[in-house]
Amino acid sequence: MDRANIVIIGGGVVGCAIARAVSQGWDDVFLLDQMPKLGMVTSSRNSGVIHSGLYYTPGSLKARHCLAGNRLTYEFCAAHNVPHRRTGKLVVTTTPEEAELTHLAERGRANGLEGLRIVDRAAIRAREPHIEGHAALEVPSTGIVASEELVKAYARVAAEQGANILTHARVVRLEPQKDSIQVWIRTGNAAGPTSDASVESVDARCVVNAAGLFADEVAAVYPLPHPEGLSLGLHFTKTLWGTVLVGPTARYVADKADYERDRLPVEEFVRRAKPMLPEIEASDLTLAYSGLRPKLVPPPDPARDKPGVKRIADFVITRDPNVPHAIQLIGIDSPGLTAAPSIAQHVSQLVAQTLE
Repeated sequence: MDRANIVIIGGGVVGCAIARAVSQGWDDVFLLDQMPKLGMVTSSRNSGVIHSGLYYTPGSLKARHCLAGNRLTYEFCAAHNVPHRRTGKLVVTTTPEEAELTHLAERGRANGLEGLRIVDRAAIRAREPHIEGHAALEVPSTGIVASEELVKAYARVAAEQGANILTHARVVRLEPQKDSIQVWIRTGNAAGPTSDASVESVDARCVVNAAGLFADEVAAVYPLPHPEGLSLGLHFTKTLWGTVLVGPTARYVADKADYERDRLPVEEFVRRAKPMLPEIEASDLTLAYSGLRPKLVPPPDPARDKPGVKRIADFVITRDPNVPHAIQLIGIDSPGLTAAPSIAQHVSQLVAQTLE
């Protein structure tokens, strides 16, 4: 049986950032991903926004890791030539009521954001002549990044530091031992009429569950209901390639491979976008990609939840209370892309506690 210091399950942006962080201090690091390429699930199916940390509850892991991750992501991208741009953003209200903008500004300042200011219609039109709004909150630290290139860069640095990166590697069983966890892995391509897959095991002193959408299955837990919060509303996001993304929309799906069923028509995106961009028409839009988030929340319960209330569940990042050699990352949805390098530092501290 092979032995390892650290096995990381999941080759998305968080798993790759963790591999990069822990391989700075430990050897015998393995990152496993069941897909043929890294970052194929959630990490490359998103808007590529470098979030500021505006929306999250002060003191929460999301607020803490988003704010730190914002700075660390810009630093990493600049150091490793990952395409990115600090664009700033406007959070626009189309009505005279500015209380929500004021509340957002207060929350952002409580989280440590700098440079926030509320601007009027003239300032909005000077910056974005096609956008109609009464006022807006200007957020200078928001940006965009080529998310797939970011994943590749974290993995590349990890590999240069000695980490072993394995794709087509699906974890099929975890068996806790006295001082380790035995990880059973099916490697190779199991698809098609013939299969070259084989099963082998590695004895790991520490296992990090960064499986994203599949983290609950790896952890073999059923998360308790957390406050509901699906989406932060419609965005217009300028990309690094000169196009504009309009979205997102959000709904619960039962199947973790359900990317295409019941997609909203272009006309629905137009309907939601018109209050901010009155001149937009269906002919301006083309349906793009969809993505799935690992939400740590159940669908809303009409008998329990107040209509229109949006609440956000926090990340779960912890050593498993029942399996001390396992570190669980559950519900790592947005702002996971931005928060990844800060989450990786957090996990490195938990790994050090596990291996000491």
